[in-house]
Amino acid sequence: MKNTLRALLVPVAVAAATALPVSTAHAAEGYDRCPDGYYCMFSGLDGTGDMIKLKGSTPDLAALGMDDRAKSDWNRTPSTIYLWSDANYTGCTVVTSTGPTGKGNFYPAYRDFISSVGFDGPGGTSCGTPPGEDG
Repeated sequence: MKNTLRALLVPVAVAAATALPVSTAHAAEGYDRCPDGYYCMFSGLDGTGDMIKLKGSTPDLAALGMDDRAKSDWNRTPSTIYLWSDANYTGCTVVTSTGPTGKGNFYPAYRDFISSVGFDGPGGTSCGTPPGEDG
């Protein structure tokens, strides 16, 4: 009986020892948290703070806890993103392009300003470039 029990325990002990791999990878931070194929908004600058990731138009960011809270974004979709100042695609819009230029901090005037997100338009009246921030 002892030998039978020992024969059963050895494979279990070996399996337990091999089931605990050591990981040297670290969790993504900042903008890198945004997966490819998504449009992401962050409550902090430079991709910090809370993050939401979207695959389609969203009429009310309050439902996701991001209404008037976003300070930075990254558009990792092939779509042009229209950011609306008010819920249900009303108010004025600012545009976020695709690719590497679609990543960054919002102008100070547009931080904590966005309430809905539209993919590929149509856009509305432009919110314009804030005075003194046109380049």
